[in-house]
Amino acid sequence: MNVRAHWESVYRSEQDSEVSWTQPNPALSIMLIRESCEHGRIIDVGGGTSQLTRHLLDAGYSVAVLDISGAAIERARSQLGARAKAVQWIVADVTTQPELGTFDVWHDRAVFHFLTGSADRSAYRTLLGKTLPTGGHAIIATFAPKGPERCSGLEVRRYSGQELATELGGEFLLLKSVPEEHLTPSGQAQSFQYSVFRRL
Repeated sequence: MNVRAHWESVYRSEQDSEVSWTQPNPALSIMLIRESCEHGRIIDVGGGTSQLTRHLLDAGYSVAVLDISGAAIERARSQLGARAKAVQWIVADVTTQPELGTFDVWHDRAVFHFLTGSADRSAYRTLLGKTLPTGGHAIIATFAPKGPERCSGLEVRRYSGQELATELGGEFLLLKSVPEEHLTPSGQAQSFQYSVFRRL
């Protein structure tokens, strides 16, 4: 099964309350976005059915949501109802370098750590560099060094903030890294780290 088919299967067979990454209130993401940009354009990479979109619209941001799964995007649009018209919805694989335009903030909660191949990580970095102008911010959350080694049946790579900075390279300045213990719907604790970068 390829990557797109895997995530289509997940979103067509499981409800939000059944997947480990569900967050009723993505408070840390909201805080870091507000610290990085008071107003502007935000792209939520791998946004799926996250509640972050609703909160960002409430705060007056212009929002785009990208996900590899069309099923996830369909569900997210349905959940937002009429407000879905205010969101730019993008079904795409970040490793294929789609043309996205530019954004003030690139937010990624748990896409990058699934990129276990060097070619996929290189493609992600290239797309990030094309999408985020000088002075823009990237907020990337991954499993921390003590986090899970697998998620949704797939292997992941775990990072500290400095390890993630090394992966992204010299175009991105690490401003800070914040730990988070995410509690899954089943009650399991998962160790994440959120790193904030400025594009140089």
